[in-house]
Amino acid sequence: MEEKHTHTHIGKNGEVITHSHDGTDHCHGGHPHVHANTKAVLNRLSRAIGHLESIRRMVEDGRDCSEVLIQLSAVKSAINNTGKVILQDHIEHCIVDAVESGDHEALEELSRAIDRFVK
Repeated sequence: MEEKHTHTHIGKNGEVITHSHDGTDHCHGGHPHVHANTKAVLNRLSRAIGHLESIRRMVEDGRDCSEVLIQLSAVKSAINNTGKVILQDHIEHCIVDAVESGDHEALEELSRAIDRFVK
């Protein structure tokens, strides 16, 4: 039987979140996990998808390339900002847990993910 870990996180907005881990609900190893910003991330992704669909229609309609490029830049920025939200959430929750439990593999995975994200 694995030891249960309970801890508290304080979000940017001051929200206090206390939760426990029993070894079966963690951020690494393929198990599902819940983050405080999941709904916000899903909303951001839905907006970016809708925006991208409208850009596809612009291309189909033969709109000016400069207009298309400007709109693509807006979607790219929205995706990057969504990634930043996910990264911050990951650091505040999963990486804190990994450091507390001595999980060096999680830190290596984060480093690889950041390398790919910033390319």
